[in-house]
Amino acid sequence: MPQISTADFKGGISLDLPDGLFNVVQFQHVKPGKGGAFVRTKLKNVRSGAVLDRTFRAGERVEQAIIETRELQFLYNDGDSFVFMDQETFEQLEVPREVLGDVPDYLLPEMTPALRFYGTEIVGVELPASVELTVSEVEPAVQGNRVSNATKPATMETGKVVKVPLFVNAGDKIKVDTRSGDYITRV
Repeated sequence: MPQISTADFKGGISLDLPDGLFNVVQFQHVKPGKGGAFVRTKLKNVRSGAVLDRTFRAGERVEQAIIETRELQFLYNDGDSFVFMDQETFEQLEVPREVLGDVPDYLLPEMTPALRFYGTEIVGVELPASVELTVSEVEPAVQGNRVSNATKPATMETGKVVKVPLFVNAGDKIKVDTRSGDYITRV
């Protein structure tokens, strides 16, 4: 593992610390009038998502984690796992549902999300900011139910339930924000 100095910290850099694998979210070099300089950081645990504040001495060396990002094509859902294919080598990779978190709510066949690898372990999945999904089931709008910004639950083709405006019907394609799970617009 390569080691880097705290002077080389940048936002987004990955660190392999004894506590686990972390990304640097924020950092600040501090030189008090008395005493030695230090670096105050905000670190995000790659596996759990927990955010932690940590202070390092200036010039302290820490292990840098090399995170590889590869775009893999989603093929199909095989019950408890999801099958992806590397488009260059055509190698298939089975990923357990637990590793993906809420990503399966937005996965459609032939979609190519970016999977982040630390060695052979998958530590994250990057989806596009929004995806287009087809509404498979929706309750009909009730006449007189016209409060401003009124919404109703709609089930997408992936099983995700999204709050949509009253005018959306079954079979409509809508754009959904993958970060928040909110309705954006009808396509």
